[in-house]
Amino acid sequence: MDGRVLLLRNGGVFDGHAYRRGAAVVVADGRVRAVVAEAEAASYVASGERVEEVDLAGGLVLPGFQDAHVHPVQGGVERMRCDLSELSTRAEYLDAIGAYAAAHPERPWVVGSGWTLSEFGTEGPTADELTAVVPDRPAMLLNRDHHGAWVNQRALELAGVHAGTPDPADGRVQRDAAGAPTGMLHEGAMVLVSRQVPETSDDEYHQGLLTAQAYLHSFGITAWQDAILGEYAGGADATPAYLRAVDSGELTARVRGALWWQRDRGAEQIPELVERRAASTRGRLVAGSVKVMQDGIAENFTAGLTAPYLDGCGHDTENLGLSFVDPAALCRHVTALDAEGFQVHVHAIGDRAVREALDAFEAARDANGPSANRHHIAHLQVVHPDDVPRFAALGVSANMQALWAQLDEQMVEMTIPFLGEERTRWQYPFGGLRRSGAHLAAGSDWPVTTPDPLQAIHVAVNRSAYGEEGRAGSEPFLPEQALTLTEAFAAYTSGSAYTNHLDGTGRLEPGALADLAVLDRDPFPGDPGEVGAARVVRTYVGGVEVFSAS
Repeated sequence: MDGRVLLLRNGGVFDGHAYRRGAAVVVADGRVRAVVAEAEAASYVASGERVEEVDLAGGLVLPGFQDAHVHPVQGGVERMRCDLSELSTRAEYLDAIGAYAAAHPERPWVVGSGWTLSEFGTEGPTADELTAVVPDRPAMLLNRDHHGAWVNQRALELAGVHAGTPDPADGRVQRDAAGAPTGMLHEGAMVLVSRQVPETSDDEYHQGLLTAQAYLHSFGITAWQDAILGEYAGGADATPAYLRAVDSGELTARVRGALWWQRDRGAEQIPELVERRAASTRGRLVAGSVKVMQDGIAENFTAGLTAPYLDGCGHDTENLGLSFVDPAALCRHVTALDAEGFQVHVHAIGDRAVREALDAFEAARDANGPSANRHHIAHLQVVHPDDVPRFAALGVSANMQALWAQLDEQMVEMTIPFLGEERTRWQYPFGGLRRSGAHLAAGSDWPVTTPDPLQAIHVAVNRSAYGEEGRAGSEPFLPEQALTLTEAFAAYTSGSAYTNHLDGTGRLEPGALADLAVLDRDPFPGDPGEVGAARVVRTYVGGVEVFSAS
C-alpha cells in the first residue's frame, strides 16, 4: 500500500458476523488496523501517515466475498468462446451459434457453453438443429450446468458414436426410439466426443484465468475454492495456469484448489494426490482439498436418490440415479484422505448422494477421530430430513449454491414433477441446516450460474430471484428455508473463509487481511427484497485495489 492508510467511512460495516452502523474501517500495511466509530477513526492514524479516504456514500464495506465452489479457469475460457450464458431461448442459441461459426471460419471446431436444458425439455436439443447452423465442421456446446453437451452430426461421426455405441458406466447417450443418438450427451458420455476436440493451449488457459479473475473481482470476490484441479470432461488440468500466474505475480486472488478424484480409479491415486498437493501449493494457491463427484444432477435423472424418480405423472420409475463412487469404497477413500490431512469436498445433489457423503465423513471420524480438515458437501439440492442434523454433529460444512433455491423453469418443469411433493419440500434446506447448527459456506458453481454473490444472497433471503417478485408463478420457494440477511452475508464471507482455510480473512477486525468489498448501497437497513439491486463498486485484496467501477 506504499505506506498509505486507507480510511473507509460514511456508510455501514458488515464485519463478517454482524452489521454495524456509523463505523469506519482503517487499513494499513495490507491489514485491518481498526473498525471503530467514525469519530474515533482519526486517532488510529499516526502523525505523518498519508491517508486515502474512501467515502462509502451510504454504501457498505464488508470482507471480500469468497466463493467456496467455482470453476474460474473453465469459466474464463468459455467467456472467450461461443458464450450463450446471457441468452435464454432456442432461437437465440441457434442464431448466436451460427453467427459465431460464421465469424470464426478458421476454427476447426465450434465449441462453447451456456445454454439451458429447460428450454429444450427432457428430450434435449438435437444434432440436426445444430447441424443446420454448423454444417461444415463439428460442434460441441456444454449446457449451463456442465453435466451435458449438445453436439452436431459431424461431431458424432468423428467420434464414432452411433446406435450401437454402449452408454458408459457414468453417463448416458440420449437416443431416439430406434436407439440412434439424438445429439445430447449426459455426464460421462460427453467424453465420447470431447476427447476429439482440439486441446486448449496453455496460453488460452492462462488468459482464461486472468479473464475470470478480473470478472470475479468485479463482483467483490477476493478468494475462492476451485472445485476441480485435474482433467475432467475433456478439459485439461487448470493447475499449470494457476502456477504460471503465481510465478508471474498475476494471481491476486487467494485460491484453495480441490484436486479431482478420478472416479474410475481407487485408492491407488491417493499417493499421487499427496505429491500433487506438494507440487501445486505455492504463493496464493493451496491445493489442499480433494473433490469427489458422487452423483449427477436431477434434471437429467442422474442425481442419486433414496427412492426412484417419478415419470412426471406421479408413477415410480426404476431409476434411482447414479453413485459415481461405490458407497462402501467412498467410506474407505474419504477415511484415507482424511488421514492424509486432505479436506474432502463432495458434490452431492440427491438425498442418497448426500447421505453417502455423510456416511463417509462419519466413517472417517470413527476411524481417525475429529479432524481439522473442514470437509464440506456442495449443492445439497435434496436432503432427507433425517440427515439435516448430521452436518453439525459431524462438523461437515453445508456449501450452498443459494441462487438455485427458486421456482425457475428448470425447477418447475424439469425437477418438481419427477421428485414429487414430499421430496420437493426437502430441497435446499438452508434454514433448517442453520437452525440445526450446521456451518454454512456459499458458492456459485460458475460458469453454471452467475458468480454474483449479491444475486445468490438475494435468493437465500427471499427464496426468489431479484426482479421476479410479484410476477405470476414467482412466489417464494419454501420460504421457511430462507436465511436472514446476516446469515447469508456471513456464509459468503466468514463462512466460506473458514471452509477455504483462509483464517486471516472473511472478517473485519484488527489484524485481519484487508480483503474488502464495497457496495454502492447498504442493504441492511432497507427492504430485503432489494438486496439484489446492490452492486460492487470497489474490491481490495490485502489493501490493494483490484477492481473499481469508476
